[in-house]
Amino acid sequence: MRTKQLIIEAYLTLLREDPQVPTAARIAERAGYSVRSVFERFPDLHALRVAATDYAFTQGNAQAVPRDLDGDRQARLKAHVETRGWICEQWLPLWRALNANKGDSEELNARIALVRQAVLKRIELMYPSELAALGGVERRQILIAIETLIDFESWARMREYNGLSFAEACQVWIHAIDRLLPPTPVS
Repeated sequence: MRTKQLIIEAYLTLLREDPQVPTAARIAERAGYSVRSVFERFPDLHALRVAATDYAFTQGNAQAVPRDLDGDRQARLKAHVETRGWICEQWLPLWRALNANKGDSEELNARIALVRQAVLKRIELMYPSELAALGGVERRQILIAIETLIDFESWARMREYNGLSFAEACQVWIHAIDRLLPPTPVS
């Protein structure tokens, strides 16, 4: 089991270093094993991608502990956006590789949908009073808009293409989400 874990970690490390999907030889070398060891644990590189995605999803969920759920609007916005930004920083390379190599894979497409559903659930968790004030269609539209706004590639555009710092990118998202959400009901 340890060998399998090291191979997954090597794959993820290589993706963070280079956007090109690594070869089995590079993965094996980084993990400190032979190519044969890689294929003894994974029937093919697709199975390794699926396992790495499952590992990343588990790690991401563990790292993204909800904070300030009972805080005021600004505290919830800050906690949500900083957590999401940190997840994007950590897992953007895998997200890109996953989308670039999903093809017709039901397993990878299902994992992509699972991640998107988790993001939507987090939005609902962080802004329940604001979303409760909306009708069904408008609520759905706001959820879609926020989920689209805080997508991995949105983060990449702010950080990589626009040169924003982590804090500056967070401020962009905080401001945009704040404008999208209806006023917080007075208790």
